[in-house]
Amino acid sequence: MTFDVHAHCIPDGVLDTLRADPDRYGIEVAGDAVRIAGRVDIRALRADLGDLEARLKAMDATGVRTQLLSSWIDLTAYALDAGAGARYARMFNEAMAATVAAHPERFAALATVPLQAPTRAAEELRHAVTALGMVGVEIATTVDGRELDEPDLDPFWEAAQDLRCLVLVHPLTSLAGRGLRRYFLGNLVGNPAETTIAIAHLIFGGVLERFPDLVVCLVHGGGFLPYQRGRLDRGYRAQAELTAEHLSRPPEEYLRRLYYDTVTHDPEALAFLLDFVGPRQVVLGSDYPFEMGDPDPVATVKAIPGLDDETRDLVLRGNVQRILDGVRR
Repeated sequence: MTFDVHAHCIPDGVLDTLRADPDRYGIEVAGDAVRIAGRVDIRALRADLGDLEARLKAMDATGVRTQLLSSWIDLTAYALDAGAGARYARMFNEAMAATVAAHPERFAALATVPLQAPTRAAEELRHAVTALGMVGVEIATTVDGRELDEPDLDPFWEAAQDLRCLVLVHPLTSLAGRGLRRYFLGNLVGNPAETTIAIAHLIFGGVLERFPDLVVCLVHGGGFLPYQRGRLDRGYRAQAELTAEHLSRPPEEYLRRLYYDTVTHDPEALAFLLDFVGPRQVVLGSDYPFEMGDPDPVATVKAIPGLDDETRDLVLRGNVQRILDGVRR
């Protein structure tokens, strides 16, 4: 069995529900255009996010037995107010759970939560895991412009730790800074940079120190973090303010506790990642159905130089299964 942890989906019925009652959920859908909270326009909707028949065919063709479904990250909708955000997340999660129930051998699911309202996010996560059978949550790298180490997010982190569920961290809006507006660099460079910045906040902001049992997975092979681990450690030793308040150990030790998907498009990069974090911390990912995803993720894993059978099986299945077996329902 192979298990892909990074696959996006819009469940059946979600868009129809939003079209029917935009005031209740704070999201307007017109054709392929979506506006959230009257002010945030996201990318155009894609039909393949909801096409289960095409999804299953692609999975069969590439040897993926099970996908862990998560929302299209653009639809996390953190711009909504707390009430609309909670209503939207509950509706979305119920629809996602129904998709899994119809194909229990092929799909599992991650929840979406209103992280802009951390207490409600914690409540929705507990409901999604204990009542809907979900195995974790997908969150964005920022929360409507706020970083993931903001103290008021602690109720969410506490719930995730209590449940021992998977927290998949995914870039939402790539950096708007200099040099990323051309050549698709907002995605090629901006997305991994977003992940790098977000996890640096979790480390230096003390989130991983306060909640040591969090099960966090970074997409796109962790962005630039694995390669730049030495720079983070040097900062820890050279800049006293980075250690005085939040950290009891070098950043590299926190990085080794995280999980990383395989969406690097480079078997040699994956060999480096496996050597750094060890074979128990890397999991199969595809980023289905997007063009920047890995169209044949199982083949990518099998192409890793020097990969032994035990490590291959851990990456393709074993590590994810161990995570799911540890979820507290």
